[in-house]
Amino acid sequence: MALYSEKVMDHFTHPRNVGIIEDADGIGEVGNGKCGDIMKIYLKIKDGMVSDVKFETFGCGSAIASSSMATEMIKGKPLSDVLTVTNKAVAEALGGLPAYKMHCSVLAEEAIKAAVKDYYDKNGIEYPIDSPICPAV
Repeated sequence: MALYSEKVMDHFTHPRNVGIIEDADGIGEVGNGKCGDIMKIYLKIKDGMVSDVKFETFGCGSAIASSSMATEMIKGKPLSDVLTVTNKAVAEALGGLPAYKMHCSVLAEEAIKAAVKDYYDKNGIEYPIDSPICPAV
């Protein structure tokens, strides 16, 4: 069996939504100190929906593929759906990741949530009480 699925290889060699949104409504940047991967996601929000999304990732092929797939999964979606994206969903959409590369899909989930949190914070929007970005009380 190949180490990486065809989808991982496709998203690594032909990543979608790469770049910067200069006037982004929300930006999330996360990193993993152990492996050195850094992921940044930019969101453009219109009427509660992700109208555009871009990413910059410094890291391995799995990190780039996870970023690319995550942006595809949230583009055009309402923020309520965006906040339900999990690292497992990203990995499954990629056809799986080796266990030692699952942290890349975790970074994608964390970057998405950080970007939505940034959007909420900038606009004085209260976090939904059941939201994964809602601070523990």
